[in-house]
Order: sequence, then structure tokens, then C-alpha cells
Amino acid sequence: MIIRRELPSDSGAVSDVHRGAFAAVTSPGLVPVEPGLVDSLRGGPDWLPPFSLVCEHATNGIVGHVCATRGDLGGYPALALGPIGVIPEMARFGIGSALMHAVLGAADALDESIVVLLGDLDYYPRFGFVPAADLGITPDVAEWASHLQARPLTGYRPEMTGEFRYPSAFYGLGGAGS
Repeated sequence: MIIRRELPSDSGAVSDVHRGAFAAVTSPGLVPVEPGLVDSLRGGPDWLPPFSLVCEHATNGIVGHVCATRGDLGGYPALALGPIGVIPEMARFGIGSALMHAVLGAADALDESIVVLLGDLDYYPRFGFVPAADLGITPDVAEWASHLQARPLTGYRPEMTGEFRYPSAFYGLGGAGS
């Protein structure tokens, strides 16, 4: 398996990844929002191609995807991580972890300061995420406060506090993040 930057020809496979990854958490009969979210992000001004990564398996093709887009943290540029997904048959093989490490490494190498996400409080701390409130960061949607997490990178400065705002494509989905 290799992790590489998403290519334009990967968009259909990326949609398939998120459709499969989020089908189990979507109500029966409903289509997961994540494939459409990625398409909307990809077509918007906050899309950052270096932070859209796929995991390619030698025989199964594209089996995982993660992206980070441009968010705003109190006037400072920040990365909004999500969605991240792995096809169900390849779950629990470390692909999600490898994608997370790759996107965080790329972000740090490209001098980003902080990565913010909405997600499981038991999963993301293993990658250095802490409750965003611990860093003085609040979401612009109050209901998100309990699951908003942040991962400071080398370029982070303590004065980077305030309200975090996702790219506009995240709003109206019933939640943001991964």
C-alpha cells in the first residue's frame, strides 16, 4: 500500500470510499453526506490539493482517503480535517492511522500551524489532538463544542485562539468533520 496525493482521476474512487465508510453510521435509506462534501470542498476556494491523500492498495485500488481544507481560527489560517474514511473491508488494518499520520506530517512540513476536527474523543488523542477548548478555541456552532479537537503543529503560537470556522461546504450537513 502507498499513500499519495489524490489525482483528478481518483474522484470516483474517493466517493466510493466515503460512501462505504460512512454507510454504517448513516440511517438506513439515506446516502452518506461525505461523498458530496468532498466534491463540494474540491470545487471550492478552501480546497488544498496537497492535503487530499489516498491510500492505494496493490489489488484493491483506492481503499482510504483523508483531506484537510482551509479553515479560519480567529483570523489565523488553520486546517479543517475531514472527512477521513476507509472502505469497510480494509478497516482495522491501520490505513486510517497511516492516512492521519501522513496528512499531519504534510501539514507540519508545509508550515501549517494547527489542525482542527470534529470527532471521536477516544480515537483522535492518539494523534496528538486535544479538546479545542484547552487551547482557547471555540466552534462557531455551539453544539460542536464537546467534540471539537485541535492538533497544534510546529508553527502553532499560543495566541492562535478564538472561534474556529470550517469551510462553507461543511454547514448544513447536520455536523462537520469526520
